[in-house]
Amino acid sequence: MEQTSLGFPPLTVTVFIVLAVSALAIDLIAHRKDKPISLKNASIWCLFWLSIGLGFGGFLYVQHGADIASLYLTGYALEEVLSVDNLFVIMAIFAWFKIPNGYRHRVLYWGIIGAIVFRGIFVAIGTGLLALGPWVEMLFAVIVFFTAIMMLRSNHDGDEIEDYSRHPANRLVRRFFPVYPKLVGNHFLLSAEEVKADLARPENKDFVFHVKKNVRYATPLFLCVAVVEISDVMFAFDSVPAVIAVSREPLIVYSAMMFAVLGLRTFYFVLEALRNHLVHLEKAVIFLLFFVGFKLALNASEHIWHHGYEISATASLGVVLAALAIGILSSFIFPAKDDK
Repeated sequence: MEQTSLGFPPLTVTVFIVLAVSALAIDLIAHRKDKPISLKNASIWCLFWLSIGLGFGGFLYVQHGADIASLYLTGYALEEVLSVDNLFVIMAIFAWFKIPNGYRHRVLYWGIIGAIVFRGIFVAIGTGLLALGPWVEMLFAVIVFFTAIMMLRSNHDGDEIEDYSRHPANRLVRRFFPVYPKLVGNHFLLSAEEVKADLARPENKDFVFHVKKNVRYATPLFLCVAVVEISDVMFAFDSVPAVIAVSREPLIVYSAMMFAVLGLRTFYFVLEALRNHLVHLEKAVIFLLFFVGFKLALNASEHIWHHGYEISATASLGVVLAALAIGILSSFIFPAKDDK
């Protein structure tokens, strides 16, 4: 049977590519109207992506036997477990930017595209160039602690930011890239003419912004995608070497990570929808952010100084499930009081 450079016959590679591209296209078309995603809708999409991921595992079983399918499913489960922490960081990022609910799927969709690209690069280079991972994780742990504190200090009033001029992300990025500090629909980039058109709107008559000719400006949505992308890359330092340790076959590693990440990102909207209905779930999310920061710092320091202490993926998953369960149960036991 003819083999590809990935070690699998062309049929297997073709099925993977067609399945992944088709599912992504269906997802994008279904959410093109930028509407908030309900709990029911989010749950259905979770089942959709779970069926895609497990369906490819079934195809591998039929085509290549139980051993190959087992390697794929092991990598798939590992990626799910090791990436679940990222859900709570993403929730904090959206809270930090106060992105409207209707735009969050668009941000995560393009974040997924970036995750697919970066994971492909990581799989291609293997673990050899991930030597800086522990030091980067230590820095990212500080960032996670910061986002948790910002989320804890926020008023949780859900108000959107109209002017991002003083947002820390804007102040940092505009040193390298021109930023228009206002949301303009679902646009990530704006031409100079589009910026002028937005400034001409009555509600922006008192807003002062100098527009340069022939310059494209990033919007706060673009900044949010960049921060989500950075968070995903940081968590990939843990998950990619772990999945590569299961199998050295690039297609198994890449497909397992890709379908797991796609399914996990849709689970974010289940958590988001639950948070809107369960009044104490957000407290659990804030606790988990502090836990994630501590876990990253502890595990990174163990890789650097070998002190022998780290939090395993199984223990981490247990803490996540316990915290979410407490947040959900406490919302039923101690519901919010009606404002009079």
